[in-house]
Amino acid sequence: MWTEGEEAGPVRWHRAMERALYGPGGFYVRPEGPGPAGHFRTSVHASGLYAGAVAALLERVDEALGRPERLAFVDMAAGRGELVTGVLAALGPQTAGRVRPYAVERAARPAGLDERVRWLPEPPAGVTGLLFANEWLDNVPLDVTEDGRYVLVCADGAESPGEEVTGADLAWLERWWPGWRTGRAEIGRPRDEAWAAAAGCLERGLAVAVDYAHARDARPPYGTLTGFREGREVRPVPDGGCDVTAHVALDACAGPGARLLTQREALTALGVSGSRPPLTLASSDPTAYVRALSAAGEAAELTARGGLGDFGWLLEGRGIGSVL
Repeated sequence: MWTEGEEAGPVRWHRAMERALYGPGGFYVRPEGPGPAGHFRTSVHASGLYAGAVAALLERVDEALGRPERLAFVDMAAGRGELVTGVLAALGPQTAGRVRPYAVERAARPAGLDERVRWLPEPPAGVTGLLFANEWLDNVPLDVTEDGRYVLVCADGAESPGEEVTGADLAWLERWWPGWRTGRAEIGRPRDEAWAAAAGCLERGLAVAVDYAHARDARPPYGTLTGFREGREVRPVPDGGCDVTAHVALDACAGPGARLLTQREALTALGVSGSRPPLTLASSDPTAYVRALSAAGEAAELTARGGLGDFGWLLEGRGIGSVL
């Protein structure tokens, strides 16, 4: 991925991630291949129930906003447009006709995407509606520290110690990562800034970030930086051949008045239930029973403890009350 004549390292992890994921030929921007869905499975890919729940949330936001003439749905890190496509299909007629869908992604627009969807490299400014960022922040590049020093990395993944941490990075670690001077830590400051900028595109509405997360009182002592390739977790090598990701300190991203929920709590509130259908349905309508049983299985995966249900949901409202 790093071309001839270009510095191959060692550099800080932030710079290495940026090039590996979003530079020329990077993991997320290369035109060939199946895209991120070919390497890891998110809630969007696990079940259409997820897009249905996001559509239900958008309709709640619509109602709380007084049903504006134009209602934005902003899909951050849209991949190949799977979520925005599912949301548009699930919306009720009262909302669908007023929705203005946006997909924010650095990769090129995929063929066949609904022509209503505006494909943008950055979120639109001054819109009213719902901004939804599913597994975006974990791919915002960050720096890694070990024993109080920046960690440097080469294109082949080999690491070495760098200079001592100072300045704004030091201040962030002192506030948000207890014990960071021993072991490894990940400086979430770029994620905080990226989230504030994205949520700031809303004039009114709700901004939601969903991701792998950890809290201040339970930061992992050796960090979470890892890679994914073709459905398997692999060593994080910043050469463009695999995803490079780290869990998110969502509590640090949260602005004033923000709420933090688990995905299990959020989806349950949006009507996603893993409860099995009554056995009587199997006798009265076997086909409906099979469909309901399948949906219950998918819902159980989306809300499972120790799995997708433990993902964090960060909700920030702007000019509206609670909708969840």
